[in-house]
Amino acid sequence: MKLEKFKVIIVEDVPLELKGTEGIFRNDIPEAEIIGTAENETQYWRLIKSNTPDLVLLDLGLGGSTTVGVEICRHTKESYPKVKVLIFTGEVLNEKLWVDVLDAGCDGICLKSGELLTRADVSCVMQGKKMVFNQPILEKIVDRFKHSVGSELMRQEALVNYEIDEYDERFLRHLALGYTKEQITNLRGMPFGVKSLEKRQNELIQKLFPDSDRGTGVNATRLVVKALELRILDLDNLMPDEE
Repeated sequence: MKLEKFKVIIVEDVPLELKGTEGIFRNDIPEAEIIGTAENETQYWRLIKSNTPDLVLLDLGLGGSTTVGVEICRHTKESYPKVKVLIFTGEVLNEKLWVDVLDAGCDGICLKSGELLTRADVSCVMQGKKMVFNQPILEKIVDRFKHSVGSELMRQEALVNYEIDEYDERFLRHLALGYTKEQITNLRGMPFGVKSLEKRQNELIQKLFPDSDRGTGVNATRLVVKALELRILDLDNLMPDEE
């Protein structure tokens, strides 16, 4: 995999890990010229202002703080938009941190778990590819993707199996959000009055509680909980419509 010569700054505060990373570049990526290393934010900004690199290899957990790395990424991308930022981090469980640094504009994330930094990872970033991930984080992303798709399929099946139409879903979703029936009738495009919604609620109870005695004792709260259990409602996407 051919690479043009490029300059890199390594931001890493653990000496042993820095030595290992330098070894990876020296042995596997000889096209890289390490123009400096930094163990904290102050050293990093001094370095980049004196000699702009093509790539910043950035650890996130600097001095016990994870937010410092995210802010370094964000400000680097704002001030030096042509500089590539590849995250190389031991924060293998902090998924919120991955999202934060992706929002900050990083070009990729490599976790220090299993397969370490490879020539292929660095080459992809230098060739301008976005969202470059190594195997450990890819596995986690794929698992989340599969779970998300599976949940959506279960929801679609539930809507069909229980004959839930658009208005049923909107009604249930707003009940879950704490709206009263009077408030729901005022939603844009909701063509029902309170009595019609009460009738619809009773019909939903019959559908979702087929074995109960005509829905006796099933109130709006139990109905909403049942809709969540059956995946008719998506707990992660309970958003109100425009009023």
